[in-house]
Amino acid sequence: MIPSSDPPAGIAGEPAGEVEVEPPEPSRSALLAPLVDGAAAPSPRKRPRPGERRIQILETLATMLQEPGADRITTAALAARLDVSEAALYRHFASKAQMFEGLIEFIEQSVFTLVNQVIEREPSPNAQVQRILLVLLQFGEKNPGMTRVMVGDALVFENERLQTRMNQFFERIESQLRQSLRARAEASGAATPTVDANAQASALTSFAIGRLQRFARSGFRKSPTEHLDVALRLFVG
Repeated sequence: MIPSSDPPAGIAGEPAGEVEVEPPEPSRSALLAPLVDGAAAPSPRKRPRPGERRIQILETLATMLQEPGADRITTAALAARLDVSEAALYRHFASKAQMFEGLIEFIEQSVFTLVNQVIEREPSPNAQVQRILLVLLQFGEKNPGMTRVMVGDALVFENERLQTRMNQFFERIESQLRQSLRARAEASGAATPTVDANAQASALTSFAIGRLQRFARSGFRKSPTEHLDVALRLFVG
């Protein structure tokens, strides 16, 4: 199963659990939603419903991405893991690229739902910046297979539009950081708040991507949130 994105823990010396950010609704996202309600579960079915099979395919793909040596996952390997034919996969997805798009949709929904909650609930621009970075890096840490998609390692041999879409994801992160940083610069009376915010947002986005890349390329041994409170004090103050 692909782990869900939990609310971020505390940062910059705050105890874990004090950041009141709710997980996306439904709590485990559409990708991870329970397939049946345990209290009113019908008799076991021999075959999953079409929507359930799609979820199973995406979960299996994400699990395979976090395994050692997962340089490129073929549809044949994915089908074998699921114990179905490749033709069965294509009854649910038109192509492997569409499967990766399903994973990217999960990343976008999970991260930006949390980012939007941060912006709505946190009035301090400085705290907004810290929590946005925390949300992003904690999501990667809890979802190793997704991290390989985010940094492009899993997309090297895939359709170019997938990498373009992930680039757009990080552009949205940078844009949100820029807005918060500009508000902070204006409040502090900076002479060039827009220029300052643009430079800082670019540097912070690069920092986050670098942390995620190190996590993926270390075989998920180097945590992207390692000493994060110290790094954020240096970058954000």
